[in-house]
Amino acid sequence: MGTTYPNPMVGSVIVYNDTIIGEGWHQKAGEPHAEVNAINSVKDKSLLKDAIIYVSLEPCSHYGKTPPCANLIVESGIKKVVIGIIDSNSEVCGRGILHLQKNGCDVIIGVLEQECYHLNKRFFTYHQKQRPFIILKWAETKDKFIDKKREKGGSNSPNWISNKYSQQLVHKMRAEEQAILVGTNTALNDNPSLTVRGWYGENPIRILIDKNLKVPKDYNLLDDSVKTVVLTNKLLEKSLFKNTYFEKINFSENVPQQIIKILYQYKIQSVLIEGGAYTLKAFIDKGLWDEAYVFEGNTNFKDGLKAPKFKKVPSEIRKISDDTLYIYKNSD
Repeated sequence: MGTTYPNPMVGSVIVYNDTIIGEGWHQKAGEPHAEVNAINSVKDKSLLKDAIIYVSLEPCSHYGKTPPCANLIVESGIKKVVIGIIDSNSEVCGRGILHLQKNGCDVIIGVLEQECYHLNKRFFTYHQKQRPFIILKWAETKDKFIDKKREKGGSNSPNWISNKYSQQLVHKMRAEEQAILVGTNTALNDNPSLTVRGWYGENPIRILIDKNLKVPKDYNLLDDSVKTVVLTNKLLEKSLFKNTYFEKINFSENVPQQIIKILYQYKIQSVLIEGGAYTLKAFIDKGLWDEAYVFEGNTNFKDGLKAPKFKKVPSEIRKISDDTLYIYKNSD
């Protein structure tokens, strides 16, 4: 998770006489694909002509950073291919299967199809719906507040609600998603870095909604250390930043729809929306979300900023020490 963007996660197994003789998985974009690693792991290549290769996603048929896997399967002599699900990327989408069939392979399609779709729900959402997979995340108190009341000129640090284990899980989520998004108030109140610190992995692309460019240039989100996209209505002269990009949007129209259109143009397949309450509510009201993770801490604020509300019931509830995690799925 999080290492293969923009590629999907794929696994492959090669079987001869009901015995696994090769395995492989795609580990990182630019490196060999699952089928290549599986075929290379087979010690006795003479067995391949009588073997079956299982792969969770249709083998690619085009030249990218690596050669086509469909070609390699044919060249290796494998005659039977079992594919979990067809690749919805327009560069592949049936072409890999057609190449295999034209070259004498017996191809079986649609085995554990739902499981294979779930594995790459981000990839499929991006290619089928022309938008990233959208995950909402926030922490709320037992009395349903997302933050305390903020005084002007007060400290710009978070009012922690969840425990250290929940916070570590959030950093794991950051490492797994391609981008992370917050609004102006969250940036001003908390001065977050939105980087991966309590886990291992790549930092996500940071997305900041800042209509009037209120966030000071010395704040963490504008430190240029991580690729960052600022959504604003201000016209800017040539930026002094090297790793920070400014995109103009119309804040009087459907803002969430404009945001996901820009993220799609940046080829972002998934985004973790961490707040604040106004930003989260905007996406909830438009129905533009796929999953939501709500961490309920073991504390009360009694007053403050109210947390967003869902009409749906959670699909899963987990305990994380004394926190409760509610997971919601949007099937609309």
